[in-house]
Amino acid sequence: MSRSAVPAAPEFTLLSRADCHLCETMLEELRSLLGARAARVTVVDVDGDQELRRRFGSKVPVLLLEGEVVCYGHVDRAEVERLTRKPPPRP
Repeated sequence: MSRSAVPAAPEFTLLSRADCHLCETMLEELRSLLGARAARVTVVDVDGDQELRRRFGSKVPVLLLEGEVVCYGHVDRAEVERLTRKPPPRP
């Protein structure tokens, strides 16, 4: 499924690590941005998975949607808003 065809309640994954100020900041910004929207954020410790650490270790925080990178380092507010926007009702 492409990111433009996200289901009504997208589930984001935030790749993080312990003692990461940028990771904490991104999670706070996401919670504030998503507010009451029907979206979930699951936090995953990148250091707990060898493959994730290899792929993303120096880039955390990384926000994923369905395994695809949405942004890293900081929240791309426009992209997150686009991905969580409800599609218009079909006629």
